[in-house]
Amino acid sequence: MSDPDPLLRLRQSIAANEAPVTTNSPDPASDPTENLAVATHLQFSNPHYSYPLDTPTRFISSDKPVDLRSIWFAWQKKDVAIPDYIASAQELNEELAGKDSASKVQNLVFVERLDLITWLEGASEESEYIKGLESDASATRSAQVASGAAGGVSTIPSGAAGVRGGRTVDPRLQEIYNGERRMGDRNSVLRGIKPIDFSHVRKIAETFLSRSRPSKSLSANNNPSLVSLPGKPPIINNTPIPSGPNPKHHRRPDPIILLSPSASSLLRLSNIKSFLSDGLYTPPHTTSTHANILHLTRLLPTIDPHRPLRFILVDTPEQFKPDYWNRVVAVFTTGQTWQFKGYKWQDPRELFKEALGVYVGWRGEDLPPSVKGWGRGVLSVGVEKWSSGQGAGGRWRDREVVEGIWGRVEEWMRGKGWGKEGLGR
Repeated sequence: MSDPDPLLRLRQSIAANEAPVTTNSPDPASDPTENLAVATHLQFSNPHYSYPLDTPTRFISSDKPVDLRSIWFAWQKKDVAIPDYIASAQELNEELAGKDSASKVQNLVFVERLDLITWLEGASEESEYIKGLESDASATRSAQVASGAAGGVSTIPSGAAGVRGGRTVDPRLQEIYNGERRMGDRNSVLRGIKPIDFSHVRKIAETFLSRSRPSKSLSANNNPSLVSLPGKPPIINNTPIPSGPNPKHHRRPDPIILLSPSASSLLRLSNIKSFLSDGLYTPPHTTSTHANILHLTRLLPTIDPHRPLRFILVDTPEQFKPDYWNRVVAVFTTGQTWQFKGYKWQDPRELFKEALGVYVGWRGEDLPPSVKGWGRGVLSVGVEKWSSGQGAGGRWRDREVVEGIWGRVEEWMRGKGWGKEGLGR
């Protein structure tokens, strides 16, 4: 008679509330020990049987059987957190290594450990990590023969019998099959089984695409940027103009303003637009926004008295192309140098020679020492502290601060050569 399976014995003993004990000898009279670094056997009672802790089990991890010591250790640590389980396994392995033992506790991953504990507790009858017993395989083979699935004598076809998978099925078995709930596969559940023709979408899209294409008949005086309509003056056409070897027209590049991503900054992407456009300061947390880029327009008369400039506002240069740095005109800062880590110029003194620095703090508070040390390249301004009951009428000083900032930005851009058509034009 073959030895009982240790995994099955362990599950049965747990179900009977007769937990086994670890000993340092196969002798049933030996004293139990809880130290797995010293123990060599796992003793079961009723009936008595002893297994060496190095016995490989049917539990498979990384294509290798897990020994009984690791199985018993995982069961003992079933209620501890994952970090504690890993730390205990490392501690036990160090203790085993100190005793010159070749044994080692295998650290089961979370899914394997959960599957093992669920099976040992009897909460599940199957485990994808436990190899079946030979007796189970024989029973499965017998069931296949009995049902005609493999070998044996097939059932006799009859008018009441059904057909399943090309084989004649017993009528009673067919009745059971008829009560089954058919489960869908990934194709039927996620993608559906009905093919859908989307060719009509192309026709609809073509209608919109044809409207956006420039028409030769709308050109005026061979100038693609002008569109003349009957009885109307020419209007500007915003259709992008293809650039040739010597393009006569080009789109004016947008100047860029960089903000500080610091949580302590008074101005963030959530409130910068109301501050620079409307001249009204509101705290960042009172305005919610998920945008990572903003646009605002401002007329700078000494640069272009007729067309407002469009400014791009971002708080990180992660998506910058190399030529974008030439368009940076201002950098809002809190005085924290980590803000400049990803910048082209990481030294603040060098940075504020290339772009205007702007520090906005509370009125009446001292400037950070770092801002003072950066010199005249940084404009320092203060706004009144926020009060929830103040209202827009009580923040009339904000407009003064904003106009002062725009005045310095305009002066700096003009000094750098910004013109009607962009930098150096």
